[in-house]
Amino acid sequence: MKTPALAKLIAPSTRSSLLQIEEFSKALPHEFLIAGQTSSEHLGNSPADTWNRMQHLGLVPQGGAWFTLQPVHIHFASDHLVLMDTRRLQLSDADSRELFTVAKAMCDELAMELRYGDANTWFLRADAWAGLITSTADAACGHNIDIWMAQGQHARAWRKLQNEIQMAWFSHTINQAREDQGLNPINSLWISGGGTQPLPQQPKTARNPDVLAFIEQNDASESMIVFDALIGAAINSDWGFWLENMHMLEENCFTPLLSALQQNRLQQLNLICTDATRAYQFTLTPWSLRKFWVKPSLTQLFSLHSQ
Repeated sequence: MKTPALAKLIAPSTRSSLLQIEEFSKALPHEFLIAGQTSSEHLGNSPADTWNRMQHLGLVPQGGAWFTLQPVHIHFASDHLVLMDTRRLQLSDADSRELFTVAKAMCDELAMELRYGDANTWFLRADAWAGLITSTADAACGHNIDIWMAQGQHARAWRKLQNEIQMAWFSHTINQAREDQGLNPINSLWISGGGTQPLPQQPKTARNPDVLAFIEQNDASESMIVFDALIGAAINSDWGFWLENMHMLEENCFTPLLSALQQNRLQQLNLICTDATRAYQFTLTPWSLRKFWVKPSLTQLFSLHSQ
């Protein structure tokens, strides 16, 4: 890793643990943190953020229990099923809408409303399923999906609908064309995020913005910047791509943040780093950078792996 700015940020910071979850949790630590659901009462289900997702995409839910549905590819391993990372599907808007039309017709027959968000994100209203326990796609990705499949009283009803849609998609021309192009077919749906109301107001969240421009235009104390370039690479154990993206973060994120602290343009920085089960916060102020006796190092970050 060639990340001198990150080393200068990590070495003099104050480290604190934000969240530690079980290995087979229903979501990844950063997903719980972004949703503001970090108490033990929330960790047994995927974050109930569907209403917030819908509003972000310009949709207005009219009451009820809404779930996030994602068109996915599940492939067969030797003795189990494995969920593929949705970021690697290369699903176009046009193809997604065609598959959505098929799924919507089946939901309509059950008097369940299905709405389109974007190519990878749809929304299902299923009031009777309000207690369904689900997992996020990222938590289940790359694993035997048995542990992460929907559970609860209405899990069988969801499974029945899921199977019917899978059968309708099996020989669909979209999937035939995808296989001809060397792409994985869209052969299933993943359900998560059930909720009956929006999550409480959270800090303003921006994904991958220009850091300094964002800080200048927003109240930093009420803002959360999410850099998610490492997630897909980590989920897929693609460490060459992970390293490439880490170097991009060094240039686009860590270097500007270090500069903002050195120039007193930023009075405090809380840098949150997560893996599959833990989230740690590294807190800095301009004064932290004056610890001339502390040499730049990533030891504070990577020593966590031995704990």
